[in-house]
Amino acid sequence: MSSSPAERWIRRFRDDDGCETKLVCFPHAGGWASAYRTWPLGLPSDIGVLAVRYPGREDRMGDPFPSGLEALADDIADALGELTPHRLALFGHSMGASVAHEVALRLQERGEPPAALCVSGRRPTHELDGQRKFFGPDEKLVADIVRADASRAPVFADPEMRELVLPAVRADCRLVDDYPGGPRPPLDCPVYGYTGDRDPEVTVERMRGWADLTRDAFRLRVLPGGHFYLRDEETALLADIGEVLHHIKYRTEAAS
Repeated sequence: MSSSPAERWIRRFRDDDGCETKLVCFPHAGGWASAYRTWPLGLPSDIGVLAVRYPGREDRMGDPFPSGLEALADDIADALGELTPHRLALFGHSMGASVAHEVALRLQERGEPPAALCVSGRRPTHELDGQRKFFGPDEKLVADIVRADASRAPVFADPEMRELVLPAVRADCRLVDDYPGGPRPPLDCPVYGYTGDRDPEVTVERMRGWADLTRDAFRLRVLPGGHFYLRDEETALLADIGEVLHHIKYRTEAAS
């Protein structure tokens, strides 16, 4: 018997009956769902922690890569349709922020918008013009990744591991480079932005541009660090997200 779309696309790190809010996390380019495996430790027990399983990596190694970022968002939105009776919040870092935003738009078009969108380390959709291209020869890709995230240097130094992870990195960089961005309809949910104060990929001012993509509230939190600030600042980031989701919970309950 084949698994449901949600089972194929979503990894559940915590999702029991007491999880009234479900936080769905979207990895960065070349990233894996397991990047969010520690997040339940930093969030209240009534918040479920789920992560999107992109094709072509981890236990989806044999699945084909998506043809484009918007096609990827289509598939994820379909999978999340099984979860929309619950209160969903979306969090995406870097490429994952664009994917989460596109998914939020699709859920809203279906009359089931998320309760909140959290975006991290990524320019807003309408300000992608002029962003540097990421795809190129393998050596350039590896150098760019290690420059932004030194913790991955040992992976690329190991020939077997390098061969294992590079296909997903190549595919995701193509998604990022080919994604046209541009104007999008405003969301009806609040948007919360996060970024590192030394992120070379996006300035604080660029992150503030996400305010243009919602009819609801927008708030930006700047934390110390570069593009992968969320590694060293995980405790502070999750404390803030926990407060955000606490506020969203009581706001939605008051409105019902």
